Amino acid sequence: MLNIHFLQRFRFCGDLDCPDWVLAEMSILSKITSVKMKLLCAQVIKNLLGENIDYEKVHKLTSDAKYEIGDVKASIAALTFILSSAVKHNVDGESLSNELQQLGLPKEHSTALCKTYEGKRDDVRRKFKDQSFRVSRLDGVDWRVDYVVSSSNLHEVNVPSIQLQLQIANPDTETTDTSAFTVSANKFRVFLNDLKEIQKQMESLSTE
Repeated sequence: MLNIHFLQRFRFCGDLDCPDWVLAEMSILSKITSVKMKLLCAQVIKNLLGENIDYEKVHKLTSDAKYEIGDVKASIAALTFILSSAVKHNVDGESLSNELQQLGLPKEHSTALCKTYEGKRDDVRRKFKDQSFRVSRLDGVDWRVDYVVSSSNLHEVNVPSIQLQLQIANPDTETTDTSAFTVSANKFRVFLNDLKEIQKQMESLSTE
């Protein structure tokens, strides 16, 4: 007998099935009131925008539902996944509400969640967009050439060795890290040639 599994697709999951661990949290999220659901979502969205979650407030919101510490963490994780994925896939509030109800979240809870979502969706999208363009930046380069004595066919020769030290700015931590390494003269020529080719490609793209 064939056992056929029909994959249910959800827009907020990128047209994929909802992860089992998120589905498992629907019953936990249903234990709090819709008003507290709205307040809990506000804490999660605040975190998505770069602020810290007020866990003292979260524990107060979930105390009536007798959430254990594991329930609190799992609920925050599930809401973070739902809200961030919905933003990334540009899902409107009504569609998100309907999909959450299909997954077992009560209508009043889904409505409360989506009202908070709709109010901050554009802000979160802008935040995600800014983060996506945050790349490491080369702040400085130090270099020197050392000559290492090497024996070859009974003759001693001075072999050049390039010492490179790169200062790389991390946009997330706003710190500068140093990366140091040594390359042979031949490898350095290849490295330099590759950099020149990359520069040409970047310049051609900027003029298009």
